[in-house]
Amino acid sequence: MMQHQLAVTARFRPETLERVLRVVRHRGFQVCSMNMVTLGNTDDINIELTVASLRPVELLFSQLRKLVDVGRVEIQQQTTQQIRA
Repeated sequence: MMQHQLAVTARFRPETLERVLRVVRHRGFQVCSMNMVTLGNTDDINIELTVASLRPVELLFSQLRKLVDVGRVEIQQQTTQQIRA
């Protein structure tokens, strides 16, 4: 399986994190790690995700960009890992 690291900047709303995770699951990706922090005095958050799948990460990237509260999505790194489910 390929592991991919994504950086997402979004508006902080109660439902934002749920929407991001739902898109990850619906696109067939597994969350390996996740970190979320608020950005100072702004209403924005940074979400760092490491996901794994046999599917191309571009499928997830394009869907995350469409979410209403998401401002930026960046693919940071991808590696090949042996992950057993």
